[in-house]
Amino acid sequence: MADSSGLLVIERILRDRQGIWQQVVEDRGLPRLTGQMLISSGIALAVYGAVLGSFHSALMALTSAVKLPLLFLVTLAICLPTLYLFNLVFGARLSIRQSLAMVMVALTVTAMLALAFAPISLFFLITAPDYAFFKLLNVAILALSALVGLRFLTGGMKVLNQHGLLAAEPATPAATPAAAPVSPAGPAPAVSPAASPAGENGSLVAVALAPHPQPFPHPRPLRQNEPTPPSMTLLYIWILLFGFVGTQLAWTLRPFFGSPDKPFSLYREIDGNFYAEVFRTLAHLF
Repeated sequence: MADSSGLLVIERILRDRQGIWQQVVEDRGLPRLTGQMLISSGIALAVYGAVLGSFHSALMALTSAVKLPLLFLVTLAICLPTLYLFNLVFGARLSIRQSLAMVMVALTVTAMLALAFAPISLFFLITAPDYAFFKLLNVAILALSALVGLRFLTGGMKVLNQHGLLAAEPATPAATPAAAPVSPAGPAPAVSPAASPAGENGSLVAVALAPHPQPFPHPRPLRQNEPTPPSMTLLYIWILLFGFVGTQLAWTLRPFFGSPDKPFSLYREIDGNFYAEVFRTLAHLF
């Protein structure tokens, strides 16, 4: 989906990453941005899911186009409250809307990168239609895409941490301005508008000296050997949790590819787990 500047949301994420983080920090226009990312990632995952299911049949392609976006969205719905509560434990000032926007950035990058790999997956589907190889190839593609997306998430969280949104920092008392030195000859005479350098437009001086709105604050520079903030440690734990929930949910929602020696089915019996199936496929392939 395009924003007001005409850029696709994925282009804005990749080209104007600092602007995305600034928008999240300021909590400005996040519902619209999150909606754009949700639609874009849903379409991208649906297209990639159709490529996965086309190994078996057109009907499997249609169901995989629905189940792959559902897999990511349900995983997000399960794990997002945990991320939000993790942040609250350490005094974070992130709202649930800001947390959702940050995770949606990672999900959008993952979905768009998977979509970019779709022609490669389709090429191997046509030229080397081996079920075990095709399945491992696409598992590797999704894993790589997810790693890149999660790297965006950790980068964004570090930016928010540097701006003090992930850990409440003690307030620094404002510096008391020093008293102006008094001249021995007495206080300086008041300057009238007529005698000011701007003449009759002496009000321009007051406008120039008036305080201006503060720009987006620069992040606090990181010190050498600074320990990892607890909020970032919990983020890494949450990423592992997200991965485990996502892979187990994928195993529950299977099939996405559809074994060529089995008829079409919407769901399969739940037995084993995702990791055992990956090792079994590797053993069969090699």
